[in-house]
This record gives sequence, C-alpha cells and structure tokens, in this order.
Amino acid sequence: MTREQLLDILRETGGYISGSHIVATSGKHIDTYLNKDAIYPHTKSISSVCLAMAEPLAKDQIDAVVAPALGGIVLSQWIAHHLSQLTGKDVLAVYTEKTPDKDQILTRGYDQLVCGKRVLVVEDILTTGGSVIKVLNSVRKAGAEVVAVSVMFNRNPKAVTSELFGVPLHALAEIDVPSWDEADCPMCKSGQEINTTVGKGREYLAQKTQREREMV
Repeated sequence: MTREQLLDILRETGGYISGSHIVATSGKHIDTYLNKDAIYPHTKSISSVCLAMAEPLAKDQIDAVVAPALGGIVLSQWIAHHLSQLTGKDVLAVYTEKTPDKDQILTRGYDQLVCGKRVLVVEDILTTGGSVIKVLNSVRKAGAEVVAVSVMFNRNPKAVTSELFGVPLHALAEIDVPSWDEADCPMCKSGQEINTTVGKGREYLAQKTQREREMV
C-alpha cells in the first residue's frame, strides 16, 4: 500500500482534515489532522491497512502484538489476525491502558501473556512517540522482547525514528505535519477559531477558560 493509497482511504472515510486549527494530543497546534477514528468503523478498509502493516513483519517470528488503548486496540487485533494468517501461528493481540498519570501499562494479566514473547508494538499515528515509548517500557518490564514498532502514519519522521525506540520502526506512510507551541502558533496569532470536533480542542479551550478565570 502506497502513501497515496492510504491517504485516499482517509479521504474516502472523512479522516483527512486540512486548513483547520487543531490541538493535537501532544498539546501542539497543527493545521492538518489525520482522523484515524474515521477509518475504524470500515472493517474492509482497516483490514487492508493492517494487512499492509503486517506483511513486512511476517518473517520476524512475532508472538504478540501490543498497542496503546484506545484506538490502537483495533490495530492490534487486525494486525495479529493477519500475522496469524500469514505465519500459520496464533499471534496474540493485547493492549496497554492509560493510568491517571498518563503512563501506559499492561493490565488484565496481559503482562503474563507477553512474558518471554517476541512482541510487535503498533500505533496509529506518531507525533512525538511518547505513547509508544511508554508501551515499550511496559512490555520490556513484563519480560518480553520488542522486535519492532509499526505505525500507520509517522507525522514527525525527522525526530521520531528507529533510534528513538531502539528497534526498527516501520511506517506505512510518512507525512510531515508542521506543529507549533501555543505561543508560536500562527493560527492563534491570526485569531483562527479552534476546531473542537477533533483532537483536543474542546479540552484546550476549557483549560484556557479556567486559567483566565483564575487570573481575574
């Protein structure tokens, strides 16, 4: 699957947004948003995406696929399914959960399931790589060997690399999306309205309102 084919799937499902003022999960402000949640309801589309992610890793003897909740759960299931079909072995699919302090940990006994296993960590979209690093730490703490990281999109290919994770990074596509801190954001400076339908715009505005009230 090429980069353009993947972008076409996003466009067809309403998952490609450009020219908008969006607050990303990382807190950075961006003008282009890849809404992977728009793909997930379309099982044929997400299956084809996950097959494309699984195929390059079929020879890596992967025993389990681990992803951060929530969206990554869909990816872990489909990629494990396709790896099972490609390799003829039962590849497990599990996920980490976010803690109140925003860590990613294995619960539900999943740490025991991955112990001693060769693990593939998967994620939908990379911006800073922070969530993946937390998953990697939890998987390694559980006694598993991380074989690789696989993602749909890498939005920051210059900074988020294999070296950052210490294992090979496979990105189905790369798209360099500029991002800004609030203080440097050109859309903030021009007064462009925050998009509250995707990303963290709603939460950002609520926090901003709270800060302004406290300053009065």
